[in-house]
Amino acid sequence: MGIPEGADVSRPRPADVRIEPTADVDERAVIGPGSTVWHLAQVREHAEIGAECIIGRGAYVGPGVRLGDRVKLQNHALVYEPAVVEDGVFVGPAAVLTNDLYPRAVDPEGRLKRGDDWHARGVTLRQGCSIGGRAVLVAGVTVGRWALVAAGAVVHRDVPDFALVAGVPARRIKWVGRAGEPLEPAGGDRWRCPRTGEEYVESGGLLAPSAEPGPADGP
Repeated sequence: MGIPEGADVSRPRPADVRIEPTADVDERAVIGPGSTVWHLAQVREHAEIGAECIIGRGAYVGPGVRLGDRVKLQNHALVYEPAVVEDGVFVGPAAVLTNDLYPRAVDPEGRLKRGDDWHARGVTLRQGCSIGGRAVLVAGVTVGRWALVAAGAVVHRDVPDFALVAGVPARRIKWVGRAGEPLEPAGGDRWRCPRTGEEYVESGGLLAPSAEPGPADGP
């Protein structure tokens, strides 16, 4: 992650941070060097945004949400607390990271629910993954490294590394490489990226680059 948990939120922001005048950025939020917050975006208190991030028009970053370096939140993406977004993640326009499995505006007695009346469960997006436009991620799910969630998908369970998932509910339909393109069969349990030539090995329903230990091999 670009900014460690518990970072000092009182330090001045780097000079190269760009915040548009119509954006609403809480003074307690941390914004890393080279990042941009565009028009009408809202960044809440104690949010931590890493270096070289782009927060698109109308996007929302909830209290305490943590974004790594070089994250792109496209226009009107909604990231609710306590989400964790690792380095190099793309979140498409109007995608939503939810935080409540059983939402209600009121309790059984009809009283308006407050923050202490429920427990927020954040979504975790691992390094390099991408979330398509208008996708919905249900509270508590994890999307693995370099995975790809198709536009409009509803993700209700964890997504493995390098998986391409689509549909309602989302299911894996292909494997993708770090370049983001679907992999091609390379014989046996091996797959190859058509753009980079990088090879991957499938084992036990999981995928890993052939240069790394396989998913079943351990460290």
